[in-house]
Amino acid sequence: MAAEVALATGSFPGRALPVVCSDLHVSFGAVRAVDGISFHIEPGEVYALLGPNGAGKTTTIRVLTTLIAADQGEVNVFGHGVRREAMLVRHLIGYLPQQLSADFQLSGYENVWLFARLFDLPRRERETRVREVLEAMGLDEVRDRLVSTYSGGMVRRLELAQALVNRPALLVLDEPTIGLDPLARGDVWERVRELREETGMAVLLTTHYMEEADTLCDRIALMHHGRIRAQGTPAELKSVLGAGATLDDVFRHYVGAAIEDEEVSGGGRDVRRTRRTAQRLG
Repeated sequence: MAAEVALATGSFPGRALPVVCSDLHVSFGAVRAVDGISFHIEPGEVYALLGPNGAGKTTTIRVLTTLIAADQGEVNVFGHGVRREAMLVRHLIGYLPQQLSADFQLSGYENVWLFARLFDLPRRERETRVREVLEAMGLDEVRDRLVSTYSGGMVRRLELAQALVNRPALLVLDEPTIGLDPLARGDVWERVRELREETGMAVLLTTHYMEEADTLCDRIALMHHGRIRAQGTPAELKSVLGAGATLDDVFRHYVGAAIEDEEVSGGGRDVRRTRRTAQRLG
C-alpha cells in the first residue's frame, strides 16, 4: 500500500490477532458515537486512534475493554469476543484510562497491590509482580510514599504499573501523557518502548500529540463523527498530501474543519474532563 491510504473495509485475517474490530456501532440515545468502524491490530504493533474530541475513540476503547456493550458489530481480543468472554479478555489487557485511576491517599505500592488483587493474581505471586512493575517504571525507591507527593509524570508511570501488573498481551492507553511536560511525556514513552521490546505486546493508544503518534506508531486510524476516515502508516498518510506534509497537516485535512463544531455540539464535556485531569497532574 504505497502512497494509497486504506479505508476500513471490515475484511481481516482469520488468525487470532490482538484486536479485530468489525462493523462496530455504538449509540447513546440519538447520538451515534461509533458508526460502523472496522480495524485490526497486528502482533506487537502500536496502533493509534486519532481524532478530535467526540470522534468516538474513547467509546471504541470502552467497548474493547468490556466496559460497555456495542449495539452492533463484533470485537475480538486474541480471538475472544469481548461480549461473550469478558472476564477472559480482561485478563489479557492492561488499560490506562484518560481519567486518573490512582488513589492519592494510598502509597504507590498499595495502589499497584490493589490492582493485583483486582486482577485476581495468585496470592503467592502478588508481591513479586508488584515490585517488578514498580521497578520497571522507575518507582521502586518511592513505592512507600503517598501518591499525593508524586509529580504528574510519576503518577502516570504508577498508573502504567497498575495496567501492567497482570502482564497483559495488549496494552490500551487512552491519552496516557495528557497534561505532562515534555520531559515527563518522554519518560513515559521510553518505559512503554522498553516494555514493548522486551515483551512483544501490542499497544492501542489515543493521543492529541501528533508528534507522539508520528514517532511511536506503526499504523494510525483517523476518526471523525464515529467513522474511520483513513488509516495507514504515518508515512503513507503524509504521502497523500505530498512532500513536506506533517501528521498535523493530515489531521487537519481529514478532520480539522469539524473541530470547532465538535467542541460546540458535544465535545465540551470531554474538554472539561481533559482539563481537570491535566490540572490534577500539575
